[in-house]
Amino acid sequence: MVVNEAVLPAVDRKPWIVGEVGTSAGTVPRVATHLDRADRLGSVRVRLGLRRMRYAVEPGLYAVGSPTAESPVFVSTNYKLSFDHLRRELEGIDGWIMVIDTKGINVWCAAGKGTFGTEEIVHRIEITQLSEIVNHRRIIVPQLGAPGVAAHEVRRRSSFHVIYGPVRARDIPEFLDAGMKTSPDMRRVLFNIGDRLVLVPLELVSWGRYAFFIALILFLLTGLNQNGYVFPGLAGGREVLLLLLAFVAGGALVPVFLPWLPGRALSWKGMVMGLLLAAVLVIVGLIPSAQIAGQLETAAWVLLMPAIGAFMAMNFTGATTYTSLSGVKKEMRFAVPSQIVAAVLGFALWMIARFF
Repeated sequence: MVVNEAVLPAVDRKPWIVGEVGTSAGTVPRVATHLDRADRLGSVRVRLGLRRMRYAVEPGLYAVGSPTAESPVFVSTNYKLSFDHLRRELEGIDGWIMVIDTKGINVWCAAGKGTFGTEEIVHRIEITQLSEIVNHRRIIVPQLGAPGVAAHEVRRRSSFHVIYGPVRARDIPEFLDAGMKTSPDMRRVLFNIGDRLVLVPLELVSWGRYAFFIALILFLLTGLNQNGYVFPGLAGGREVLLLLLAFVAGGALVPVFLPWLPGRALSWKGMVMGLLLAAVLVIVGLIPSAQIAGQLETAAWVLLMPAIGAFMAMNFTGATTYTSLSGVKKEMRFAVPSQIVAAVLGFALWMIARFF
């Protein structure tokens, strides 16, 4: 008998494993459909990018409720955030969850990277002895995993028929009630403001330490002047604030206003946001524009803010449904050199302004 990898010794059991279900192929862990405090804290932590690549569950077969040989089989990744979303939406449903090994990556990204694919699904069907546990030959695969799955190959090699479920786990009850049929709305990826906002903390935290380091350098350099060096005070704080505003504008405001910013390229949207921010700050007087020093600093931030905004916005590429691999490659060929040139020129003007 092949041992189900999800069946762990009692000392290794997780709080969300609440029992076992006996099958002809051995015992299968039963998982809770409610998320406890530890699950929610883990979700917050991973949204902030903390230990994100180690937020995984053991691949294998799990039970929800009291499934039988006729109960549906849902395929999930071993990225715990995806797994938690699925089990939470299966409240009141008797079923099986076959967790495949995607190296702790979510469905959409794993499908693009090749870890959510035909080979792993076929392998997991075999190793969990799924054909001995259920009488039917159907597995429900998340629709966002479709790019990595060759359904005809799965059927040829395992006899299991792939049924693509809805984009959102919350639509699963309706999907099952409709005889495992997806409506047009269930197949549509909305990526609305809520979907975008939940991704913002990860981008800000990922690049936050670099922004902090650059801000510190900027603060110290503010003390340079034609008479030598004076430790910066409020002037240094203002420069740090300007840098952080540009950082937040590209990393947070661009995702918020994504559909309404002009252009298709994310770097272009970030540049526009940076220019708008610079214009507003000049008008309110946070960027000084008086005399030669002020004019040089204005010119510097008009170059720096779009460069920072474009860079931060472009890093949102991996999180948005707006882009494609070929489009990203094309964008980077002109965007990255443009950002470098603008940043270097802007920094040079900013430094020159110190001596006027």
